[in-house]
Amino acid sequence: MPPAKKRTRTYDPGKVRTAVFAQFTNVRDAVRTLTPEQLALPTRLGEWTVRELVAHIGMAVTAVQRGLDEPEPATADAALLDWPFRTGVNSSAISDFTRRLAGGHPDLDAYLADADDGLHALLAAHPGTRPLATSAGAMSLDDYLVTRTVELVVHTDDLNAAVPGLEVPYDRQALAACTRLLADALAVKAPGGSTEVRVPPYAVVQCVEGPRHTRGTPPNVVETDPLTWARLATGRLEWKEAVADAKVSASGERADIGALLPLMS
Repeated sequence: MPPAKKRTRTYDPGKVRTAVFAQFTNVRDAVRTLTPEQLALPTRLGEWTVRELVAHIGMAVTAVQRGLDEPEPATADAALLDWPFRTGVNSSAISDFTRRLAGGHPDLDAYLADADDGLHALLAAHPGTRPLATSAGAMSLDDYLVTRTVELVVHTDDLNAAVPGLEVPYDRQALAACTRLLADALAVKAPGGSTEVRVPPYAVVQCVEGPRHTRGTPPNVVETDPLTWARLATGRLEWKEAVADAKVSASGERADIGALLPLMS
């Protein structure tokens, strides 16, 4: 996937930071309630257990520190919308690192508390414009924090799916940022104006080559809810299954976007 050419929407840095901390706090509060038996449960992420999933959620936050620990890049040469298409590059290394983290931190509450304290300290010490090294290239700290909302929301959903009865809440601002970034990624992957994808109440994007709609009801419309969209965009849910279960409505000859999904894995 070439670097994103689409103009990235703007995000309020203060709201994004608040959203990251709020969603991470939701996870921390839930993890404190988990029993050893629940932590040993399997997840939908290959061979990971819940314990390894929790370790990975902490890793998504400490990734900010790892990026800032690298030499400061001269400039931010990666766009925010490059990130979704480059997350699978180091998947094997990430999986190995996650297992080592889970094995090395038996006290998950202490591990997550340290990650939370560390992130607060880092954000107090660095301006949002500071470039840092990431798997997608050099990004500004503010942009990279937007990607953390995707990591936190998607893996919160993984956690809820893995533990029966667990209902970790989703911070509204975190869910909004996650939805918008993944919707914009679709518009980058399939540029055009023939199909309107709606994820109320957070995002509407135009995509797919073909006749551009200008007024009235678009001839090709896809609509779904934010969590279903996140699952589709990250490969947690198949397009055909979502349509069959009425999780997605798709009308028009160009409304079948299944071939474009997932956007990231």
